[in-house]
Amino acid sequence: MPIIQMNMVEGRTSEQKAAVAKAVTDAVVETLNVPAKSVRIMIVDLKKDGFYVAGDLSAGASAHQESDDALADASAS
Repeated sequence: MPIIQMNMVEGRTSEQKAAVAKAVTDAVVETLNVPAKSVRIMIVDLKKDGFYVAGDLSAGASAHQESDDALADASAS
């Protein structure tokens, strides 16, 4: 039984979380040849002030903003 934990900075919608859970489940089913019902995914929302890069909160915030920008670009396509 594959168990996947995803840590993301808070702010994603329930629909976005469901979509990524479905995509990851599909990938695990295909690559590990397991039934979808055996795949477990846990999504952990991290507070924006709890994500640091190299000990720097602003770097974590910058990485989060870049991720949000990439998601917005992908949604617009």
